[in-house]
Amino acid sequence: MERRVPLVGRDHQVGVVADALRPAGTAGPLFLTGAAGAGKTAVLNEARHMVVQEGGTVLRPVWETVTGPGGASALADAVCGVLAEVHHGRFPTHISAVRRAQSRLGDGGELTLLSTLGEALADAAYHDPFTLVLDGVERMPPPTASALQLMLRVFRPAGLPVVLAGRPVSWGPEVAPDLATAAGRVLDLPPLGPDEVGELVGRRLGRPAEPALLAAVRRSLGPLAGNPEAVLSVLTALHEDGGLVDLDGRTGLAGTEDDLRLTADAEPLRRVTADGMDAVVLAGLLHRAELRLEDVHGLGPACATLTTDLGRTVDRLVRERVLTLDGDGRLAFAVPALAAALRTLSPRRDVRPVHAAVVQRVAGRLGPATTGVCHPLLADHVAAAGSVLNDAVAVPLLLAAAGKDARSHHPRAARAYLSALRRLPPNYPATLGVLREAAELGLGCGDHVGVLALGEPILAGLRDPGPTDGGLEFATLAWGLSSLHEHRSPYDDGAVPGAVFARMPRTAMLAALGGRYGIGPLIPWPPSAEPAPDGGRLRDGHGPLPSEAELRTLAAAVGGHEELARAVRGRPGEEEACEAAVGRLRDAAAYGDLAGALEAVLGERCVRGGHSTADRYHAMVRDYLAGRWDDALAAARGIERRGRADGGPGAGQLARALAAEIHCFRGDLGRAREWLDLIPGSVVHPLVARARLGVRYWSEQQDAALEEAWRDVRRVRGSGLLAGVERVLLRILEFAEETRPRQARQALEQLAALHAEVDTAMTREALLVARGMLHRDAEGTYEAYRSAERRGDLHMMLYCCQILAEVADEPQPWLAEAARHTHLLSLGRPGRVLLGRSAQRRNVPLPRGRAAREGLSEADIQLIGMVGEGGTNRQIAARLACSEKTVEQRLARLFQRSGKRSRVELVAAWLDGSLAGLGPVPDVPPGGAAGPGARPGPAGA
Repeated sequence: MERRVPLVGRDHQVGVVADALRPAGTAGPLFLTGAAGAGKTAVLNEARHMVVQEGGTVLRPVWETVTGPGGASALADAVCGVLAEVHHGRFPTHISAVRRAQSRLGDGGELTLLSTLGEALADAAYHDPFTLVLDGVERMPPPTASALQLMLRVFRPAGLPVVLAGRPVSWGPEVAPDLATAAGRVLDLPPLGPDEVGELVGRRLGRPAEPALLAAVRRSLGPLAGNPEAVLSVLTALHEDGGLVDLDGRTGLAGTEDDLRLTADAEPLRRVTADGMDAVVLAGLLHRAELRLEDVHGLGPACATLTTDLGRTVDRLVRERVLTLDGDGRLAFAVPALAAALRTLSPRRDVRPVHAAVVQRVAGRLGPATTGVCHPLLADHVAAAGSVLNDAVAVPLLLAAAGKDARSHHPRAARAYLSALRRLPPNYPATLGVLREAAELGLGCGDHVGVLALGEPILAGLRDPGPTDGGLEFATLAWGLSSLHEHRSPYDDGAVPGAVFARMPRTAMLAALGGRYGIGPLIPWPPSAEPAPDGGRLRDGHGPLPSEAELRTLAAAVGGHEELARAVRGRPGEEEACEAAVGRLRDAAAYGDLAGALEAVLGERCVRGGHSTADRYHAMVRDYLAGRWDDALAAARGIERRGRADGGPGAGQLARALAAEIHCFRGDLGRAREWLDLIPGSVVHPLVARARLGVRYWSEQQDAALEEAWRDVRRVRGSGLLAGVERVLLRILEFAEETRPRQARQALEQLAALHAEVDTAMTREALLVARGMLHRDAEGTYEAYRSAERRGDLHMMLYCCQILAEVADEPQPWLAEAARHTHLLSLGRPGRVLLGRSAQRRNVPLPRGRAAREGLSEADIQLIGMVGEGGTNRQIAARLACSEKTVEQRLARLFQRSGKRSRVELVAAWLDGSLAGLGPVPDVPPGGAAGPGARPGPAGA
C-alpha cells in the first residue's frame, strides 16, 4: 500500500475540501484559491484521495485538451468526456441529450445547452453520486470560463458538489471572469509559517535542517518565503549545485547565501523572462552595484538602446512587484533567489558600459574626488566597470569613497580599497600607503576575510627585492594574522619569498605560531626571533597587531612554565592583572583557542568581530566547558561549513576533535569517528590525541587505544605542546586503573613531571584527580573540584564528582551531583559506565530522580515548544522524524513528570517558569562530609 505523507500546514484546508467533495455536501461550489505554488493541486489531490478511499467518486473534466472554440460547447465536451468514462446505464442517455443540444447551437442555443448540461449532471449525480473538480481555472479561456460561471450561478446542477481551484483573477477588460463569484464559498491557501517551512524542508531533505539553512532559505525568497513550490525549488537547486552538506545528521548550507536560487523551470523565472532577457541584464547590474531609478532612465546617449530596453523592463517589473523601490529610489529584486537564478543565465550584453555611464554622469559634473566623497556608493560601479573606465577617473574616486565610507560603511570601503589597489602599480609609495590603510581598516573592524582579499597586491609588493616599506610590512603581518583567524596557515603555499622572513621577523613568527594552536603544520620557532633582553611585557605594542614580545608570549603559552615566565615580565603593580591574564592564556592554549589567547595577551587592543573562524571556535570552547554541548556541536558544524564554503576541505582541526569528544561521551561513536576521519593523521595536538583515545577505547580497542595514546603523548611532548597533555594522561590513567596498574602509575608519574614543568591550574587539577583515583585522596580531589568550578569546566567537575563518590565519606551527594552533570551533558554509555563503576565500588545504588522532578532535556523543551505552537502529534512527528506513537509516549512522560493533565497546563507551566528549574533529586538527601576535614557536599557548596 502506498504510504501517503500528509501535507505540511494544510490539514485544515484538506479537511474542508474533502468535506466539499463528499456527495452529502450541499453548501454550493467551493473555490480553492491561492498564489502560484501555494499547493492548490496538492490539496485537491490529497482531499480526492481521502474521498476515494471512503468509496466516493471524484471526476475531473480535462478542459485543457478540448479543441475548437471555447464557450459552452467546450465545457460540454469536457464534461461529456469524463462522464463517458464512468460505466453507468443512465449516463449514455444524458450524454446524448447534451450532444443534441450542442448540435442546435445558435441564437439562444448556448443557454439551452447549459440548461441541458445542468439537468444531465444533476440527474446523473442523483442516481450515481459523484463530484466534479476543475483545477487551474485561471488558465481557462474566457468564453469557457463565462459559460462555467453562468452554469454554476443560473443552471446549477442540484445535488452535485463542485470544487474549483485557481489563482485570484485580476479585474480587467480581457481577463477571464472571476469564478469565485459563482462559488458559494472561497477557501484561500495562506503562506506557510516559519515552523511549517522548517518541517517542509526537513521532509524534503530527509533529515533536520540547520537553523541557519532555514533562515537563509526564507531570506532568499522574500515574499515567497511561505510558498511551498518556491521553497522546494530552492532546495532542488541546492541539490543540483551541490550546495548542501550533511553533518551530525543535520543538513546545512555548504556555500554562501548568495548561491540560493530558483530552478530554471520555476514559474517566477519563466514569467520574468517571457518578454526577453533584459531582466537577466538587470540582475547582473544590481548584483554588482546599487542602481537607482534615475540611473536607468538618465544614462544618456552612451548606451541609448540598452537604456531604453532596461527602462521598459524596470517599469514592467516594478508594476508586477518583481522589483522594489525604496525611499531613495534604489532598485532591488523582491525575491533574491529569483535574481540569483537570473544571474545563471547568459545576459548576451556587456553591461560594463552601463556602470561606466552611471559614474561618468556624475563625475563629469563634480570631478572624480568630489564624486567619491559625495556619492561613495558609485565606488561599486567603478569596480564593475573595469577597464571601460580609465584610471584617472577611477582611482581618485575609489580612494575618496573609501575614506568617506571607512567609518560608516566598512564593507563598501573595503571593496573600494581593493578595487583601487588592483589599478595602482605595486610598490609605489602611494600604493603602499593605501595598502596599509586597507589592512588597518580590516583589522580594526575584525574583517579578516577582507584582509585576506588583499593577498594579491601584498604578494606583488613582496616580490620586489627593494627595501621593505612600513606599510607593506604592516599589511603582510595583518594578512598573516587574519589567516590564523580564519584557521589557515599563513604563507604556506610558497607564494611568499623566503627572503621576506629575514626582512620581517614577525612574519616568520606568525607562520610558526599557527602550528602551536592546531592551525597548519608545526614548524620550529624561527631562530632570529629570540627574546630581546628588555622585551616581553604582556601588554606591549599598540594596535591590533601583536608585537614580537607578544607573539613569543602566545607561543610560550603552549610550553613550560619557565619558558612563559621568560616571555612575560610584568610591570610593578600589574602582577595580579598579569597573573589573571596568564591563567586565561594558559586555558586558551590548552584547547588551541587562538582568539581567547589573543584576548588574554592584547587585552583591550584585541578586536573581536565574532565572525572569524577563530572567534567561532572560541565560542565553541566556552560552550564545551560550560556544558552547552548542543551549542558547541552547532558551532563545530558552522566552522566546518564555513571552511568548505571557502573552497577547501574544511577548517578547524581542533573543532573537529572537540566535536568527536562530545559525541564519544554521548555514546554516538559513529559520528565521533566521522569527525575524527576528517582530521589528517599528521595533525599533532593534545586535544586530537585526547579525542582519538576516547573513541578508540570505547570502540572496544582498549590495548590499541592506550598504545596509540602513549605514542601521541610522546609526539606532542616532543613538539613542545605541553598545554592540554594533562587531560590525555588523566584519561590514560582512568582507562588503565583497573586492568593495567603499571600504566596507571606511569601516567601518574608523568602527570607529576608535567605539572612540575608546566604548573597551571589544569595540570594541578589533573594531578589531584589522579592522586584521588590511585591514592584515595578526597581532600585533594575536592580541591580540584573547587578549582574546576572556578574555571567553569563542567567536564572536569564530573571527573571530580566520580572520584569523590568513591573516596568521600558520604558517596550519595557526589553520585547525585555526577548524575546531574551526566544528565545535563546528555552523556551516553561512556558516562553511565563510569558513573555506575563509582556506585558499584561503594556498593550503593545509583541515584534516581523522582518522576515529577526529572530535569528537562533540550529535546523535552523542543517538544513543549512545538505543543505551544499548536502542533498536532502528526505534525510534531514529521518534524522530529519519528512516529506519532513516540510523540504520544514522550508527552505522557512529560505529563507524569510535571504533574500536568493537559497540553495547555504543560505549556502554561513552562511559560510561567515553573518547569524551568526541574532537576534530578536524589533519593538520599545530600549532606554529610565530602571527605576528610568535613568539607561540604555539592549541595552545601
